[in-house]
Amino acid sequence: MTTTTQRTQPAQNADERAMLEGWLDYHRQTLAVKCEGLTDAQLRTAAVPPSELSLLGLVRHMAEVERHWFRRVLVGDAPDPIYYDEADPDGDFHTGEQDTWDEAHGTWQAEIEEARRNAARHALDDLSVGKGRATGEPFSLRWIYTHMIEEYARHNGHADLLRERVDGTTGD
Repeated sequence: MTTTTQRTQPAQNADERAMLEGWLDYHRQTLAVKCEGLTDAQLRTAAVPPSELSLLGLVRHMAEVERHWFRRVLVGDAPDPIYYDEADPDGDFHTGEQDTWDEAHGTWQAEIEEARRNAARHALDDLSVGKGRATGEPFSLRWIYTHMIEEYARHNGHADLLRERVDGTTGD
């Protein structure tokens, strides 16, 4: 399999913002690498029973997560969910025959670009418009970046297991 997504580790001596943005981009790129070279059917495969989790579901979920943190929380936009609704609150993870890599990847990349635009307008210490449900307090952009790195890292671990079960591919 040929890898087309380039992963770039952040510089070891970067300033804080460049480091956070670099690690977030690295983890975004890692998820893309885990999905490369597979068919839509393979990407929809829930390969670790009894879990319904699939690689395509992870990509769709991360599009929703990008939208939530960088649009709803950081800047207070109110876009509708992309893949879920009240009837299926986990709809991002529930894929069907009609769901494709091209659509999910395009949507995910558009949300990443919007996230970058929104974040670029703020300093790390700037506080979000949205507030935490548990605390009622806003989040700093620094907190959002750190949370997003954690979110991707956790799901990239899931992606490792799914990919290995789908076609035997292992690696970073």
